[in-house]
Amino acid sequence: MSKHKDIARRLLDQAGQTYAEQAGIRLADKPSPLYRLLVLSVLLSTRIRADIAVAAARELAGTGCATPRGTLKTTWQQRVDALGRAHYVRYDESTSTALGDGAQLLVDDYRGDLRRLREEAGGDVAKTRAALERTPRLGPVGSAIFCREAQQVWPELRPFLDDKALTGARRVGLPDNPRALARLVSPDELAGLAAGLVRVTLDKRLVDAIAKDRA
Repeated sequence: MSKHKDIARRLLDQAGQTYAEQAGIRLADKPSPLYRLLVLSVLLSTRIRADIAVAAARELAGTGCATPRGTLKTTWQQRVDALGRAHYVRYDESTSTALGDGAQLLVDDYRGDLRRLREEAGGDVAKTRAALERTPRLGPVGSAIFCREAQQVWPELRPFLDDKALTGARRVGLPDNPRALARLVSPDELAGLAAGLVRVTLDKRLVDAIAKDRA
C-alpha cells in the first residue's frame, strides 16, 4: 500500500491537474462551472488533442458560452470562430451546431441548470450518465469525462475511474480497481488522480517519468 501511495502521490504531483483546472474552470456545484465542464467534455470526446480541446473551451467561454443561455445568445459563426482560434478546426462547424442544440436542451429540460439533472438522477451514476448522454455529441466517452471531473463536487459519483483511467493505473503499476485506487488519495484528490491516470494513457513519456522516480 505504501508503494502504491507513493506512486499515486508522484502522479498527482506531475500530472494531477484536472482538465477543468487546465481550462480555467473553477469547478463548483454551480450552474456556470458545471455547464463549462459539460462543454469541455463535449470538446474532449472527439478525436482531437486534449490541449486543443482545452484551448477551445477557454475561447468559447470568452465568447459568451459560459452558460446555456449565454451560448444561445452567441451566433453559430461566433462559436465556429472561437473554435477556429483554438485550432479546433476539423469539427468546428458540427460542434458549433451541437453546442447550440445542447444549450437549448438544457434550457428546455433543466432550466439551464445541471444541478437539476443531478437531482433527477438521485445519486445513481448510470442515470446521471444516461441523462448527460442526451447532450448532442457527448456520448459514453463524454459522460465518462464529465463524471471523472465532476466527482470533485458531486461526491455520489466517487470513485469514478473508468476504463481509460484504469488502463493508466496498470501502466504505472497501480491496482486497476476503482475502490483500491480511491484508498490511495483523499476524496477531494480523486478527480486529479483520474486526470493523471488518463494522461498516462496518452503520454508514454509520463509513464517513463513515473517509472524513473520509482527507481
